[in-house]
Amino acid sequence: MMEFYFARGACSLGIHVLLEEAGADYRGVAIDLRAAEQFSERFRAVNPKSKVPALVREEGGLLTEFQTIALWIARTYPEANLLPGGFEGELRALELLDYMVGTVHMRGFTFILVPGKFVSGEAAQTELRAHGRDVVEKGLAQLSEQLSDRDWLLGDYSIADAGLFYMTMWADRIGLELPANIAAFRERMLSRPAVRRALELEA
Repeated sequence: MMEFYFARGACSLGIHVLLEEAGADYRGVAIDLRAAEQFSERFRAVNPKSKVPALVREEGGLLTEFQTIALWIARTYPEANLLPGGFEGELRALELLDYMVGTVHMRGFTFILVPGKFVSGEAAQTELRAHGRDVVEKGLAQLSEQLSDRDWLLGDYSIADAGLFYMTMWADRIGLELPANIAAFRERMLSRPAVRRALELEA
């Protein structure tokens, strides 16, 4: 059985959703970020990067990084239909995930939620939070355009939607109103059995 290392409220929620969508056989292991468990000797023995998500597959191979794990799940469980068809479709899914994780998450939400990791002093942290919020707002506007009037980012449900979903939860955390079509997207996500199961496991 695989072991999936996650933290409640972290981006790993998106991977949790995908594992449930795929019907994967796994055991979830919660890492308490507030207690700095990611830096513990026990977890570093699993993932020296000290971060989640992390997936230890049955054959013992560790996978890290959201995009990589998401692609592996989609390729390993093709019956779940988590990737658009063809190489071009796969590229578009990864392109969206890279933008969401690399830009909106890392250069937006991260600066808002933990500015103290980057700068000291109240004024500098306030400025960094403002910069992060601007990145998030522009990013969500871009993703709103991508979503348009469709149910899912790429037309059919895919790994990209799991990435956007965890960001909608973070938007709530910082008191940011979602564009109307993304708010409707989140409601569709919350109606999916796999999403409900993942949320229950992280409660």
